[in-house]
Amino acid sequence: MHEDFFRYQAQTTPHPLAMEVSHAKGSYVYDKQGNSHLDFVAGVSVCSLGHCHPKVVKAIVEQTRKYMHVMVYGEFIQQPAVEFSKYLASLLPAKLETTYLVNSGTEAIEGAIKLARRFTGRSKLIAARNAYHGNTLGSLSLMSFEERKAPFRPLIPDISFLEFNSEDDLYKISMDTAAVILETIQGGAGFIMPKEGYLKKVKDRCSEVGALLILDEIQPGFGRTGSLFAFEHYQCIPDILVMGKGMASGLPVGGFTASYEIMNSLSDTPRLGHITTFGGNPVIAAAAMATLRELTNSNLIPETLEKEKHFRSRLKHPYIKEIRGKGLMLSLIMKNKDIANKLILSCAKKNLILFWLLFESKGVRITPPLTINTVEIDRGCDIIMQTLNELQQ
Repeated sequence: MHEDFFRYQAQTTPHPLAMEVSHAKGSYVYDKQGNSHLDFVAGVSVCSLGHCHPKVVKAIVEQTRKYMHVMVYGEFIQQPAVEFSKYLASLLPAKLETTYLVNSGTEAIEGAIKLARRFTGRSKLIAARNAYHGNTLGSLSLMSFEERKAPFRPLIPDISFLEFNSEDDLYKISMDTAAVILETIQGGAGFIMPKEGYLKKVKDRCSEVGALLILDEIQPGFGRTGSLFAFEHYQCIPDILVMGKGMASGLPVGGFTASYEIMNSLSDTPRLGHITTFGGNPVIAAAAMATLRELTNSNLIPETLEKEKHFRSRLKHPYIKEIRGKGLMLSLIMKNKDIANKLILSCAKKNLILFWLLFESKGVRITPPLTINTVEIDRGCDIIMQTLNELQQ
């Protein structure tokens, strides 16, 4: 299997971790050798309810017995997708009422770009430097890292950049702007939080010039920061909300939500202005509904803030210069990138799963399942602290 993985499956890096997975449950991933690995990453913020949560598995099994794919998105009335979209709307501000379901976060960004251009009749987009919105061509175009963009040019035009958290850059949002696209919390850049009042000022400027505000909640959404979506912490309601990752506790899904008026502009002139074959898949929508119900009918979301405090109290070391983020979207900012690399790789040998951040080389990701308990947090923190003490010697 190891040789086949490298020969027949396309690789994303020269040196993948290459753990051969047997099964996964709760906060643990099990390898073929029978070892249990405590998961502080959750598939990169995906497995909100841990691995193979029984309510999610039950919803998947029940739906597969009824029907799976029957028609492309938007043509047939399929109960799981309708119920999920309606329930989500009941939890969001009134103007965020209509959801377009797709297959991933980056596909949702693509749809949001098209929606903003179609609704406003404008083409210019403004993104933030150091942002990460995905890797399809449209999402890649919103990235400021030229070394990652250059091999794939030409990308989509009419995109400019502002500095995240810089009020001095708000003047760049003009009457020509279709939309400003921001991560509510910058992920790949190192879990950069918005300054108090910043997002509201961006929204006010957008409203002033007739531009739309798109907030990317692909990573912080679905309870990870102590509210259903991170924008709720910042008194700022986007015109278009983008989501993904943790929506269905491990199944591939994404979505973008807007007002009925804005979203309806994709339905005509041209017809089929945005289409997807598998978006709104009933099995995945059933998993998303089970995830959302469990998140909102339990204490998991508010508990993320208590678990954050526990992590912060346990992870104090001279090599940890800062802990960024909120809730269970945390990043250890190490003294240097060499220590970050050694920590991740050394902990892997001790059966603790940590991971890197995309652009912040000193960052170490801690985004465990929201279902993780205090005993598991303590166990993982003990391994981290032991490893850092060994590196310090």
